Amino acid sequence: MIRDALPEDYSTEPGLTSSQLLRTLGQAQNLIYKFFLEIVDTLPPEDVLLEFKRLFINHINVTSSEVQQALYDILFVNNEEEFRHTLKRCCYILVNNWEASRHHQSIQNLVNLFEDPAISQYSPSPTTKRLRMWLLNFINSSDFQEIKLFCSRIDTPEVEHWTERFTAYLLVPQYVNFKNPVEQREAARARSQQIKERFKFDLAMYTAHSQSKVINPVKTYKNPTSLGEEVLRLIKVILARRGPFNYLNLANIFLKQIESLNYKEFKDALIEYLAFSIEQKDFIETLRSHLSKKFVRLYESHDEDTVTKALILRTCNKIISYLTTENRKDPSPLFILLLSQGNPLPLVIILLKIILVSKPSRIFLEARVAELILYYQNYDETDCRWIIDFMEILNIAFAIYAENVQYNLIKMNGEGLEDKTLVDLDDYRVFSQMNQASTTEDIPEELEIDENP
Repeated sequence: MIRDALPEDYSTEPGLTSSQLLRTLGQAQNLIYKFFLEIVDTLPPEDVLLEFKRLFINHINVTSSEVQQALYDILFVNNEEEFRHTLKRCCYILVNNWEASRHHQSIQNLVNLFEDPAISQYSPSPTTKRLRMWLLNFINSSDFQEIKLFCSRIDTPEVEHWTERFTAYLLVPQYVNFKNPVEQREAARARSQQIKERFKFDLAMYTAHSQSKVINPVKTYKNPTSLGEEVLRLIKVILARRGPFNYLNLANIFLKQIESLNYKEFKDALIEYLAFSIEQKDFIETLRSHLSKKFVRLYESHDEDTVTKALILRTCNKIISYLTTENRKDPSPLFILLLSQGNPLPLVIILLKIILVSKPSRIFLEARVAELILYYQNYDETDCRWIIDFMEILNIAFAIYAENVQYNLIKMNGEGLEDKTLVDLDDYRVFSQMNQASTTEDIPEELEIDENP
């Protein structure tokens, strides 16, 4: 029995009721949480890591004997799920604080603790044996994989696996899941936003400097995408839709026009709005056909009701599911069909137009994209180049239409961009500017510096 390995002053008596065990478990967990919340604020990261290792890896010589006793209490209750919840929340207490204080290497060091050979070593002690078995199970779980996402670097485009370029999406399911500890949700949201802001900054700097004839020998800006030099032309194509009929203005016009419509009329108008300005006829015919069939029964009990913000949100979320993944596991048939036409840009533009009329739907979209990444993660980059291109273009489109970045397309002969199809994009240059609306807590430190291209 595990009790044989517990210290003599172990306070839990045999024969406790389930409610007493749960109360003991809750008290033990809170004691451990309080301990790490205190030391992460008062001790340097290396000392915090040492305490974490002493408690969870070596389970000896913890500074607080009460905390060490609390872990024994949790082990004695013999509830692996609660142990994992305790370990996971302790990890995120540290991750959340170190994210805020930019101690990113400390997060990597925390993950490295789980590579300690001691975890796999045999122990005759039932207590140690149980602890190590549960640690190994945790290491092999999705919970641990989620923690490892926080180790991805944001200061370099170099990655070991193509999915690392889209960590911002993979973090979204963590912070939209209310079952996760609050520390995990806060850390995931902050990290995801930080990666997005870094991408926007790097794209803006690369765009500016790659078009400059003056080479800066001190600092160069790398392309944050895997699209090569084609990224500049892609940005120009997206920006070419400017003037009174740019995507943002179209969204605002559409929202004004639907104010007095009933829900059935709104669904019809939504299809027309999404199809407008998309030049690929085959793509639009496919989209119209599928959405028209889906819309017949979509919330049909509300067809005669005046459309509301709630209905707009629910409908936009449904369309996003149709266009990405409907079962949250596999790509939807429409997603595969539309991308099989060879050009990801029209689908990206459709998704952008959806978000511009329903901004709260963006998190929903990002969560669905995360599920697509997980579906394709075991594919080699060469085998899923089309899905990677889709995600790269999606990143670029949302960077261009971000609230804190402004992109403009200027003709180099001094004329502004005309509201017509561009004949030669080479005659135009892209200019980007970070807006003052950006807050320092949401963006990388580099954005606080005045960069002159």
